[in-house]
Amino acid sequence: MNITAIDREILKSLDPAALFQETLGLAPDLLQRKVLRFDGPRLLLNCTRQWGKSTVVAAKAYHTAKYVPESLILLLSPSLRQSSELFRKVLSIEEHDNTALRKIEDSKLYMTLANGSRIVSLPGKEGTVRGYSGAKLVIIDEASRVLNDLYYSIRPMLAVSQGSMILLSTPYGKRGFFFNEWTEGGKDWERFKVNALQCPWISTEFLEEERRRLPERWYMQEYMCEFMEMEGQLIPYDLIQSAMTDNVEPFFKDMLDDSVRPFFEDSM
Repeated sequence: MNITAIDREILKSLDPAALFQETLGLAPDLLQRKVLRFDGPRLLLNCTRQWGKSTVVAAKAYHTAKYVPESLILLLSPSLRQSSELFRKVLSIEEHDNTALRKIEDSKLYMTLANGSRIVSLPGKEGTVRGYSGAKLVIIDEASRVLNDLYYSIRPMLAVSQGSMILLSTPYGKRGFFFNEWTEGGKDWERFKVNALQCPWISTEFLEEERRRLPERWYMQEYMCEFMEMEGQLIPYDLIQSAMTDNVEPFFKDMLDDSVRPFFEDSM
């Protein structure tokens, strides 16, 4: 059966995986298709280097901008250079889309489409994002290296728009919002983990060489996607957590001022 250009455009509009395959000439694997088709509010991607996570989310960003008019998509990472690299992937997909919309504005850092959608790349600094609101999609690349302040300042942008957020990274120690959401975020987040052994285009020979050459902590983080203790940490994170408890009476209880005493007594 012949598929017309109209049929292909309808398919692309309904399925981001179809747009990914047509524009890049690559068939996404099973997990990449799941990411592209994800339509929930919160997604965590803990994936090995070179799996293609940046390209996948770039395709998702472009698909949202093209087929959801008036959308604001923000691309963030630890530095402007990294954010602009992610934006370049978006531009590459747009350039290979034979039904791309006309661009009203176009630069190395942002573009505005004829349907009113905008894609903006920003550095991972809290002060650079406060002027934006009503985001349809927020993507934070290398999220484990982004400061907590940026993450906390971004979340309110989604309050009214009910937009989605995607965090993607390899781990960088047991710290920061990426680690906290992965371990303590509960049912608020959909989580995908892909280590290098699950990536068919990374050879076992290369991984064996990396395992020999890299410190174990770096190998386990970069390729096995494990959250490891930070270098130089004297007390393991798990030991600290196991020592935490709420069942401790305040020190010097008898010396508390009368104005604050009821608060402590009610909590005991």
